[in-house]
Amino acid sequence: MRNPTLSRRALLQAGGSLVVTFSLAPMLERSALAAGATAKPLAPGEVDSFLAIGADGTVTCYSGKVDLGTGVATALRQIVADELAVGLDRIALITGDTLLTPDQGVTSGSFSIENGGMQIRQACATARAALVSEAARSWKVAASELSAADGMVRANTGSRSVSYAQLVGGKRFSLALDPKAPLLAPSRYRFVGKPVPRVDIPGKVTGEFTFMQDFRVPGMLHARVVRPAAIGARLLAVDERSVNAIPDLVKVVRQGNFLAVVARSEWGAVKGAKLLRATWSEWSDLPDQSRLWEHVRATKVVRDDVTSNVGHAEQVLPQAATHASATYDFAIHTHGSIGPSCAVADFRDGKLTSWSASQATHNLRKQLAAMFSLPLADVRAIYVEGAGCYGRNGHEDAAADAALLARALGKPVRVQWMRADEHGWDPKGPPTLIDMQAGLDARGNVMAWHSQFHIPQGVAGPVALVAADLAGLPHEMNISPGNILNDTGVPYVFPNVLTVAHRLADTPLRPSWIRSPGRMQNTFANEAFMDELAIAAKADPFEFRTRHLRDPRGEAVLKRLQALARWQGRGTPERTGPGIATGRGVAYVKYELVRTYVGIVATVEVDRRTGAIRVSHCAVVQDCGQVINPDGTRNQIEGNVLQTVSRTLLEQVKFNRSRVTTLDWVSYPILTFPQIPAVDIELIDRPTEKPWGVGECAAAVVPAAISNAVFDAVGVRLRSVPFLPDKVLAALKGA
Repeated sequence: MRNPTLSRRALLQAGGSLVVTFSLAPMLERSALAAGATAKPLAPGEVDSFLAIGADGTVTCYSGKVDLGTGVATALRQIVADELAVGLDRIALITGDTLLTPDQGVTSGSFSIENGGMQIRQACATARAALVSEAARSWKVAASELSAADGMVRANTGSRSVSYAQLVGGKRFSLALDPKAPLLAPSRYRFVGKPVPRVDIPGKVTGEFTFMQDFRVPGMLHARVVRPAAIGARLLAVDERSVNAIPDLVKVVRQGNFLAVVARSEWGAVKGAKLLRATWSEWSDLPDQSRLWEHVRATKVVRDDVTSNVGHAEQVLPQAATHASATYDFAIHTHGSIGPSCAVADFRDGKLTSWSASQATHNLRKQLAAMFSLPLADVRAIYVEGAGCYGRNGHEDAAADAALLARALGKPVRVQWMRADEHGWDPKGPPTLIDMQAGLDARGNVMAWHSQFHIPQGVAGPVALVAADLAGLPHEMNISPGNILNDTGVPYVFPNVLTVAHRLADTPLRPSWIRSPGRMQNTFANEAFMDELAIAAKADPFEFRTRHLRDPRGEAVLKRLQALARWQGRGTPERTGPGIATGRGVAYVKYELVRTYVGIVATVEVDRRTGAIRVSHCAVVQDCGQVINPDGTRNQIEGNVLQTVSRTLLEQVKFNRSRVTTLDWVSYPILTFPQIPAVDIELIDRPTEKPWGVGECAAAVVPAAISNAVFDAVGVRLRSVPFLPDKVLAALKGA
């Protein structure tokens, strides 16, 4: 949606008609609808919630899932074009607007196509069948004698045809989504499975694309929030005279511990936030970072979640011919969004409109309604793509900031976070500590596997809003994220397996989901430990994994990966003397044990003198079922690899007893262009299978592959992410 400020009236006029369909319910006047007489259907079980056909034949698709830069806006159009039999150029897409789009859940977990796209596909199939049936009824022929193509229903013989627009007139479908409506046969796809160019890229290349950071509304004021000196500090005093010299200052807003400067220009707000003198209380309740893992291990366990239990692992382990154990840890990460979070809010006549890059606008709507004690119907949240997301970062918090200030000023307010806000105050990927044990029999097979994961308690609900907390407004203080148990289990078949997650009562910093949350950390430990077991068994890591698989699709991925990577077995790199050693490592996952298969071989160069690691090449094979857009899928795999190489080699949040201290790109570095590895990708397309997720799956295998490659290169194990040079040097010294 290029113009997120589009009014309801303008939307209907632009489409040429009301949300059109063909029940006998008459079309209401546009003015009546614009005045709120009849709301657009939003229930996920209704076709009208997802589709509208204009008088000119334009198809508008309404998606609750949004495009986070993942190419979903293109892939959804491909799905609609094929299933509804229209051209790509006839499709408009509106996403993440709580007034217009159904709630399809948070855009996360690689479910945008797998779940959200399949709902839309089924709605299109239902609509297509209904259009054909309506034409058949009108012509008094059997529906089997007709077919849909190019926005028309046509007779299979002869030239008779009727357009969708002619069929539906100005009426709604008023149809329940039929889960049994027949889908188009894959052999008839025109667009799905083809590398259709992404619709968003041209505007992003030319600078014409409107990111949230570029978004404006008339009469908008600008604000900067003045953050507490420590995370838990209380605001004791404010000297408003300290900003009197700023000519375009509008107001200093204080509510509880929430403090902000509002000005007519952005630069005025920036200067005001810098100059405003405020006194805060002391607070130093964060743990000592140098003892982080002792703190994690000592944190109260709320409950134990047994995520897999086969046989009698604890009893069998002592009987093993060979024992292995290891502990892995994964640092706290920030999202590192290139564009700091931003939001605009307008709070008038008791109604709130929020524009943000939230990937969960329907959840944000509920949070804002609760924060201001508003009826849900009086809050509208609209998605505008942000410059960087990767999980629940600061976008929702910026939205709460803007809403609070818009209420205080009675005018639209834009809040743009600064880099220190983003790095210091966005919620973090929590620390993960994992203990592994396994036993091999005399033939080198895994006879018992026991793993224990120390992770936050977790809930499936939204992450609490900072502004609500600071201002003392209603909100839920949940420990998040939930669903980070996934991939604690392994995709291999062992006779005795016990995997347990110790759910911790708290975690040092406000936690959130970051790309491949939990899955990356858990797969890192599983796949690095599998490599350790392969070495103990004196087995090739591919052969060792395949030996313990009972999954033909997983085996096919590993076989294709061996060929793509030209794997000839482990090398025998030089492990003595100065210089750079090269090694390769493999990792594999069946994501969440139920979907997308990914295998990777990483090639690394390790400088023995400095401890620096460079990932020079990655080969990736992925089976995500039906591929909607192979170009977009490759984009996502490449993005997963590059971002996770950065997270594995460079990134960790640092903090003192009061606050986060990694507040810029120097203290929290990310991968630079000269450090980017080459990436070769092979997709296993299965057109007749359900499409699975793509947006985060390939990230899960990267850290273990790098760790395993480093061992291949220099013979030392790296079990602590990030793999910083000092850790490498210490490992080499202790080897």
